Amino acid sequence: MSHPPSTARTALITGAANGIGFAIARVLAEQGVRVALNDVDLEAARQAAASIGPGHIAVLADVSKEEDVGAMVDETVKAFGRIDILVNNAGIGDGGVATLSQSLERFEKTLAIHVNGAFLVSKAVAPGMAELGRGSIVNLGSVAGQIGIPARTAYSVAKAGIAMMTRVLACEWARYGIRVNAVAPGYVHTRLVAGLIATGRLEEGRIRARTPLGRMAEPEEIARVVAFLASDEASYVTGAVVPVDGGYTAFGGAFDASGENSDYDRL
Repeated sequence: MSHPPSTARTALITGAANGIGFAIARVLAEQGVRVALNDVDLEAARQAAASIGPGHIAVLADVSKEEDVGAMVDETVKAFGRIDILVNNAGIGDGGVATLSQSLERFEKTLAIHVNGAFLVSKAVAPGMAELGRGSIVNLGSVAGQIGIPARTAYSVAKAGIAMMTRVLACEWARYGIRVNAVAPGYVHTRLVAGLIATGRLEEGRIRARTPLGRMAEPEEIARVVAFLASDEASYVTGAVVPVDGGYTAFGGAFDASGENSDYDRL
């Protein structure tokens, strides 16, 4: 069912049924944006959309498949009349497997969802944004795309690709009024990360020690930076990859970043 265009801004967020994607949907909804929440789990996306209030929709698509992406964008435009904001959030982990043990199949799947997905969805929404003469695309990068993290080959390559795609599209599409930016989160308290901590595959204490702010982020902290980049408050920002990592990538000392076990920051 189509609806007449409204004056409210509209957004399409991929991978939005939970985690950072859902936090972004919730924050944008609080700001009066009508949101289409995409996920490969349609029922989860429907529940997420219902939980943030009326007027939001769920859209099914595997973002690595061009046909799915086209149908998703068409459905969103039919419902909202246009897409003002795109957040390319959909992604998967690579399992944290050492490079010599990582399969080509898993490597290619990781890149397909992150890189191909961001490419396909951005390409699908750009003509509509160009016709309007405005639009904002925000991509989800990672500290893993900025620094070398062992055993994260596929994920790191994917996120580095997202960062460069952000810069290229920003330069290419600026003439159409489309801004393209990215955020690069550090470690975030999501359900996935909580599971890794619970099973001993990730040590939260080490992350805190490596992070100058001494803690992991909450999903909403990432979401609010995304919302800023998507807004008119960031009207002169394009081509930026903004670290939202508590200082993780800025720190290079050979001691705890928090200063708990060193005297470098004692006054």
